[in-house]
Amino acid sequence: MIKVAESFDPQQVEWRQVTDPSCSDFKVDFEFSLLGYDMDSGRLDMLLRYGPGGHCRRHRHVASTVTLVLQGEQHLTEMQPDGSSKSIVRRQGDYAMAGADALPHDEWGGPEGGMVMLSMLAEDGVLFEYFDANMEKSWPLTITQYVDSWHKNTVYGGAPVAAE
Repeated sequence: MIKVAESFDPQQVEWRQVTDPSCSDFKVDFEFSLLGYDMDSGRLDMLLRYGPGGHCRRHRHVASTVTLVLQGEQHLTEMQPDGSSKSIVRRQGDYAMAGADALPHDEWGGPEGGMVMLSMLAEDGVLFEYFDANMEKSWPLTITQYVDSWHKNTVYGGAPVAAE
């Protein structure tokens, strides 16, 4: 197991910002920090932080995930199998568990932003599946890709570049 951070204090961890100006549905703008990982078991712990109005990319968790809201709020709009959507609001101190293969969702902080800790277990190595604006194309993000991007100081999970 590799421990990257000694604390989950937002003043102590290293943050990396993700933006995606190509997203026209909402403002993709959040920060992430890697706390630790275990490649052999597929465990990855991370922090996500949203400023007011900042969203994560549209995605679903393939790995089973534990979420703990550390500051502010976490808002989600979950796409249901029947085409409807479900709104979820988690406040500071809220704890949630989701099994593997969760539903696709949009995710953002509350009016004052928010920070969550995610603890994921990716038994097959896949953490997330990201979606394009029309939910027609998707691409996975593995624990290996995430950890490699962290060590290379790059942003994880961007849309793959089409072959020419």
